[in-house]
This record gives sequence, C-alpha cells and structure tokens, in this order.
Amino acid sequence: MPDLTQVRLGRKTEPPIVLRKSDDLIAVRTRSTRSIRSGAVPTPASGEVADGHLIFTIPEAGVEVYRVPPGPGRRSLESRKEAIRAASDVRFAGGVMVDEKSGEPVLYTENLFIKFVDDMDPEDCRDVIREAGLTIKKELTYAANAFFVGAPEGTGTQVFDLAASLLNRKEVEYCHPELVRPKGRRTIAAEQWHLKTTTVNGTQVSASANVEAAHQITMGEGAVIAIIDDGVDIDHPEFAGSGKVLAPRDATVGNGDPRPKDVVFEENHGTACAGVACAAGVERASGVAPKAKLIPIRLNSALGSQQEAEAFEWAANHGADVISCSWGPTDGRWWKPDDPGHHQKVPLPASTKLAIDYATTKGRSGKGCLVLFAAGNGNESVDNDGYASYERVVAVAACNDRGKRSVYSDFGKAIWCSFPSSDMGHAPFQHPAPLTTGIWTTDRAGSPGYNPGKPADGDLRGNYTNSFGGTSSSCPGAAGVAALVLSVNPDLKWQEVREILKQSCDKIDPQGGQYTAEGWSRFYGYGRLNAETAVKLAKPSEQNRVLISRTFNEPVPDLQTITVSLDVNDATPVENLIVHLDLAHTYIGDLVVTLMPPAGLTPAKAVLHDRKGGAAQNIKRTYDMLDTAALAPWKGRSLKGTWMLKIQDVEARDEGTLKQWGLELVFGSMGPQAEAARNAGSLNRGMSRGRRAAKGRMTRTGGRRASSRPARHS
Repeated sequence: MPDLTQVRLGRKTEPPIVLRKSDDLIAVRTRSTRSIRSGAVPTPASGEVADGHLIFTIPEAGVEVYRVPPGPGRRSLESRKEAIRAASDVRFAGGVMVDEKSGEPVLYTENLFIKFVDDMDPEDCRDVIREAGLTIKKELTYAANAFFVGAPEGTGTQVFDLAASLLNRKEVEYCHPELVRPKGRRTIAAEQWHLKTTTVNGTQVSASANVEAAHQITMGEGAVIAIIDDGVDIDHPEFAGSGKVLAPRDATVGNGDPRPKDVVFEENHGTACAGVACAAGVERASGVAPKAKLIPIRLNSALGSQQEAEAFEWAANHGADVISCSWGPTDGRWWKPDDPGHHQKVPLPASTKLAIDYATTKGRSGKGCLVLFAAGNGNESVDNDGYASYERVVAVAACNDRGKRSVYSDFGKAIWCSFPSSDMGHAPFQHPAPLTTGIWTTDRAGSPGYNPGKPADGDLRGNYTNSFGGTSSSCPGAAGVAALVLSVNPDLKWQEVREILKQSCDKIDPQGGQYTAEGWSRFYGYGRLNAETAVKLAKPSEQNRVLISRTFNEPVPDLQTITVSLDVNDATPVENLIVHLDLAHTYIGDLVVTLMPPAGLTPAKAVLHDRKGGAAQNIKRTYDMLDTAALAPWKGRSLKGTWMLKIQDVEARDEGTLKQWGLELVFGSMGPQAEAARNAGSLNRGMSRGRRAAKGRMTRTGGRRASSRPARHS
C-alpha cells in the first residue's frame, strides 16, 4: 500500500483528497458479518485486537476497524494482520488509509462509481467497463451513463490506479472508488417549547419557531417528508396511523423494513428526527408538520457509500417533497475550536452529488425535492462539510431556548437558516446554561432508545425523550416548515421554497448575530424560521399567475425541426416565467430545444435543452428563472406577444412527440388599484392557476443526414 494516495471524488480538474497509510489501524472483514470479538470465548483473532479500540464499523458488511497501540514491546501491525487472516471466518485483514488532513479513517472497497459523458452510447460505456476488467453491479438511474461497478476480488489498492486511469479518459466525467468513512450524527447528548411559547419547569420559554400559529393554517396535509437516517420505529403510536408511512426502505440492507436493527450501535436517532419533523401528535408529541406523510429510509451505511446515493433516488422516486438528513462528516470537538480537525474538508462524492441533483431536478415531477442537511455540531465552519455546504442543499443551524446560538452549532457561508434545538452551558465561553433539557420528541417505544422509561428522561413508558438536540433536531424541524409551505402551495419549485424560508426568518440575537446589510448571519443564516410567516408567504394569490398551455401531440421526426407557438396577451411585468415541457423521445441527446420570445424582446432566444442526457428518454420538466439562467433576463418585463418553441433533432435514428408545452407567468404582489386595472384588461384571464386552450401554430423543417453518434449494438 503506498504511503500517500490522491483520490478525486469529483471531475479530473477538481482538487483531490490525500490519503496516507495508517500505522495503528487494522480493518477486518468477516464472512459471517459477525464481530471477531463476538462469542463468550476469546479466539486467537480477537486476541490480536484485545488491546485495541473499535473505532468504526460497517455491520451489514461485517467490517470493523480497530486502533491498536504501536511501539516497542507491542506486536507489529503486520504480524497482527497475518494472525487474524488465519481465522476461518475472516475474509480480509489489512491496513487502513486515513485522511491526511484530519487523520480520520477512510476505507476503500473494490467497487467504483463511474459516469461517462451524457452523449456517449450506453453500450460503448459498457464496453469500456468490460475492457477494464470490471463487472457492472448496477446501472444507476439518477444520472445518465452512470454505473456502480466492481473490480476483481483481490484488486486491493490497485483500485485507486484503476479509477485514476479511467478518469483520465476523455469520455469519462467522474470515476472514483467507493470510499467510506465514519458518519457523524447531529445529536448532542428538550415539553415542546420549540413549537410555541410555553412554560417548562416553571420558566416561560419564548424562543419557538411559531409553529402553533402556523397550524391554524395547515398541519402539513398532502406533503411528504423523507427522513434519511438510521432506523425509524414505524410502529410508534405517532407513526402507526393508517397512511402515515409511505414507501419505507432500508437502503443499507436493500429491503422494505426501516426499523432499527441495533447491529452494533443503538439506532435511536432516526425515530427522534422523524418525530421532530412529522410526529402525528396523537399522544404526547407533535411534529412541525403532524399531518405530513413520512418516508422512513434507514441508512446505516458509512459516509460516501453507494447506498447513500440510492437513498436520495428512492426518496425522489417515491413521492418525497422534502428530504431531511441529520448526518454528515464527523464533527470536531466543539469545546476545542483550535483542534486541527476543525480545518479538515470532507468533499461530497460525485455519486452522492449526482443523486442529490437528481432529487432536486427530477423529484416532484420536475419541481424538485427540497434537500436539507444539519449544519453540524462542531462549532466549526460548515463550509468544510461538502454535504451541508453543497449549493443545492439547505444547511440548518441550531439556536437555543434563549434565542441565541447553540454553543456547538456550526457556522459559515453555507448556513441558510436556523431552528430551535438544545444547548449546554460552557463557562470558558461565557455561555450560560439552557432553560430546558432539549427537544421533546418521539423515542423508540419502550425501554430501547434514549429514554429507558424514566420520567426524568421523558415519559414513564419510554415512548418520548425530552433531551434530543443538536443540529440533528434543527434539520427535521426546518424540513417540517418546508412541508407546511408545500402543503399550502404544492406548485412551488424547490428554489421557491428555499426563498420563502429565507424571507420568513426572524432576526434573532441582533448584536451577536453579526448580520450583514443583506440580513444574513454566519451563525443563523437569515435568522430563526417563523413557520406562520412561511405559510402565509407561501399561500398563492388568486390573481398572481396565469398558465397558457396547449396539448400538441405533434411528431418530432428524425433529423427535422418543428416550431410551435403560444400567444401571451398579458402585458403585466413578470416576477418569474415558468416553461412547462412534456416531450416524449427515445434519445434526448439528439435534441436541442430553444425558446424564442416576441420580436423586440432581448435576448432573442433561451436554450432550454442542448443535447444533454444521452440515451435517456423523454423530457418532462419545468424551467424557470430560478434554475435556468437563460430565462432570467426577462424578469420584470412584459412578455406580451407570440412565443415560439423550436425543437431540433440533430442526429439520426430516433424520433419523438411534443405532447404539451405551456408558459406560466408569475406576477409580483400588487396593490388594489393595480389589481383592479389588470382584472379590467382584455387579458382573457379569469383562469389563474388553471389552463386555457391557447392559440398555437406548428411548422416543420429538416432533412436526412448521416449520424455522427457512435453506432449502437444489439
């Protein structure tokens, strides 16, 4: 094993992470998946790690990592590994690599994630994989031409060279080994002061997210929240109601049972997170969105695993509106801000990044799932966390029962908002003790869980805990607010929901928050979420948008161009233009789709689709000014006139059908006089939020030519 290895988890132009060989760690994998320390009688294999500490485990794979003491008088690492390998149940015993910056263990498997460029023929991709001596384990559906592949058993560290060699090929966009590392939870280890002003232990606490007031408008009916975490006790009274749980999944094991497994470590976290988001409130805990439905996805795999990516795909494909993730890279010690670990940067692997992209673009029929991550509990920069700081994610910080920052909460440029959670006193920071023990939420029913059945810890039956916290609790709380928003306005795109969350925040701690002129704080983002404000902002105005749509069902012949039109009669300046497109096609990498405005409006065109997607079929999505930069110049302008949509098929052998195309005009809020004037116009309106038959025309041009796309193989 080389002493130093560079691995690129993104594109070939992006900086690598550096891994080095550890001199005190041993990784062991058993055939039975049982611990080498299991059983009442010690074995020679367990004796080799008897003086060590178990620091990391992947129980579903039977993998354990032990730290053993080096130095004079101790058995060498190599002799220990050799002795462990002699055990019949041991499949592998070897060295471990660590992150050069943080010293954190990083395990590699003999699997790789590989994504080819979109326009490459899928069969040619398979040929490259086979020629490299790899086996396709799964063809991934959340990104075009993406595969999860395996190298021959025994490849070992050569998997790094193999990945680098493939990444250097011009037709490969991403390629990295499956690297896994310890996953940190967002818990610090309080009745429901985070939902309303209330009295706890004789003290009035007024630091809530104003959720009780929001419940006068909605409780989350119709919204669906996916909780990706460890197991969720779906038999708990707060989740067991008819229709509450949808599409349960164990992403680690690969079945439909998301319940806690307690393989090595107790799995209490997911049940508490789910309760903060959407506990039904039938007994002693209400979630922020108690009538929202729950998709519980058990993910007990290590950080960076392929199962991690597939959890997002499952959520998006099974109806999630909001995805809540209270986990990420391990946190630094919050009470020691000068620790070197506070400066480590853990990148987001391409496999997971593309799965999040899939959820935010394909989820909710193209409107996108809102993905939230807990910022972290290390009192460090969230910007070093490639997960929570990803641009398509909402990072949630924690504030306390005094309306100030929780002492452990991460900070930085990526923080979008904060939500109430637990805290603790810390005299060296002059940080006062909290008024409460934390957040009251669901616990695993009975004696398992955080509360074994002690009233001091929650309730006597052990169904609830009074001390959940960390940004782990803040994240599902914010996810619940997002579900309330989508309950009152399910037509919002994920970026619009994020913007509403921004606008609904209360500026807490004005002195300590260090807010910028734009109203943003590195500790609180735009402030503490106010759920009532959020749902009021989300409620659609009856007159704030017009949809002009037509069903065409017009063929898009091979190597031809069709042009269709819609007429806009409204001259009111728009806040947003949303383009709805439903185009059936057998190879969308052949297509260029261009929107052209009325004469005199600049720019003169906006390209919506430019041969992306390769062999993927069909384009059914929406484009708007929030996620399509080419549309943004038309904001604040009148869009009256004839709009044209041009669809070009530029490669041979495939064809399709334009099923439907529509333009949705979104207008800003208007005063009564402006509203009355607009209603009096000759707009043909009276159909806000509805459809009308739009006048349209269609032309077709084109001709045959030879294809330059790689030949397909049957």
